[in-house]
Amino acid sequence: MRILVTGGAGFIGSHIAERLLADGHQVVVLDNESTGFAANVPTGACYIRGDVRSPEDVERAFTALGGLDVVYHIAGQASTIKSFDDPGTDLDVNTRGTLNILQGCIRHRVTRLLYASSMVCYGHVTQVPTPETHPCRPISYYGITKYAAERYVFATAERPDLDFPLNVTAFRMFNVYGERQSLSNYYQGVVTIFMANVLKGEPITIHSDGEQSRDFVYISDVVDAWVGALENPRSYGEVMNLGTGTRKSINQLVDVTLEALGHSRADWEIRYTPVRPGDQRHMEADISRAREILGWTPQVSFEEGMARTIRWAVSEHRRAQAK
Repeated sequence: MRILVTGGAGFIGSHIAERLLADGHQVVVLDNESTGFAANVPTGACYIRGDVRSPEDVERAFTALGGLDVVYHIAGQASTIKSFDDPGTDLDVNTRGTLNILQGCIRHRVTRLLYASSMVCYGHVTQVPTPETHPCRPISYYGITKYAAERYVFATAERPDLDFPLNVTAFRMFNVYGERQSLSNYYQGVVTIFMANVLKGEPITIHSDGEQSRDFVYISDVVDAWVGALENPRSYGEVMNLGTGTRKSINQLVDVTLEALGHSRADWEIRYTPVRPGDQRHMEADISRAREILGWTPQVSFEEGMARTIRWAVSEHRRAQAK
């Protein structure tokens, strides 16, 4: 198949593009390198440095392989704090950018679209683990734009005037972590933010009391779900959570990180600051829908995923220091 991966130079997108190529597909990557890196684009992919906000760049991506069969739309502004600092850009990237991709699908009669949604769509939850049926009342600007884009995806697929099928799937991803998550972007990816703090000799900052909890899911498990849905008709028209169905507190995450890097709270400065706008208190995915539809179950434990990520982070830090 000919597949476009938007955001394919970033953390999640590059892993998905790599797997798709390994499975024998043709892949074009569209990325503006705002948080991604050209070095992440796998060998064999057709790379277009461009922006989903630009209709011209989107058109180049849709025609680069002589047409497309599938779009994996992963590109987005993924920081809650940045969404409050610059809501216009957040809206343009996440919502208008998604509209540009949908318009491309309509123009070129692309029949399959998979969209990267997020747990932030839920806002404050009253049910943990949280199922997809839980009301979506996002509390951050970021969450609003992601949920709006999700609704645009499904509303477009349901348009009665389309004369071809547009089969869509949305994944509400929880806290994805792993290799290639940025060690320099302190606005997203709490796992690697803490690793980078320790590797660089910086204090660790925890917003709130650290007892807030998250569902941390390893990157290879997320890729398995995305690839497993590609040609699965049961996933058409579905929204699915991607997490592990377990959660760890931020304090636990800090302790695991410090111990793995040879430290503890006894010799490392931990700063607690007030809660930030848009922060959710407890998040844990109910993954029964993905399990039932895709036959998907996460395979990598938190302990193993953290060990792999820390080995990679140490290696990357040493490589950067050697330059």
